[in-house]
Amino acid sequence: MSSSPSQIFLFGGNKPWSATDWTDSDDRVRGGSSYSELTCEPSSPTVVFHGNLDTKTLGGAGFASQRTTGEDRNWDLSSYDGITLDIKRSDGKKYTLILKDELLPKSSNGREQSTVGWDYDFNGDNDGGKVFVHWNDFKATYRGREMKEAQPLDLKHVKRVSLMMRSFFGSQEGDFSLSITSISAFRKGEIRTDEPS
Repeated sequence: MSSSPSQIFLFGGNKPWSATDWTDSDDRVRGGSSYSELTCEPSSPTVVFHGNLDTKTLGGAGFASQRTTGEDRNWDLSSYDGITLDIKRSDGKKYTLILKDELLPKSSNGREQSTVGWDYDFNGDNDGGKVFVHWNDFKATYRGREMKEAQPLDLKHVKRVSLMMRSFFGSQEGDFSLSITSISAFRKGEIRTDEPS
């Protein structure tokens, strides 16, 4: 049996970015006015997650996000130690990476049903850099609230990846922009000692 590679790219790297892999999931589904886009430049290996976070329409709350498309995706990340975000450039605002291992059928009104998400908040550095997120750095949440009694993330069946900009209780709003080179899974032994872990 061959061993798994020390790093696998989910997006970027040897898995080129494609706009068809992503779709918006913004607070407009709840009557808000925020919006997001994921712009893929054909001549560039990076994508830009950008948009506008409006907190006034919903009285201080708000979110704008991009999530992976398709209901049949499945990443087996059980032989890895976490996720690497290779960031090219950021506006310095706080973003959230979300993983899900369960997707439910849409409700009768056509909306997606909420499920537990595994969140990691990070501040992008203006000059970019790599962010290493170990599995125990993720926290389980349901509709934005932490779920301390949730079952562990099923690393054999990761079904969705999302990038989110949220207000964090009104602490940030307005235009945002995050340029990402790749999202990959890593093994601890492959992290260079001169890089943050």
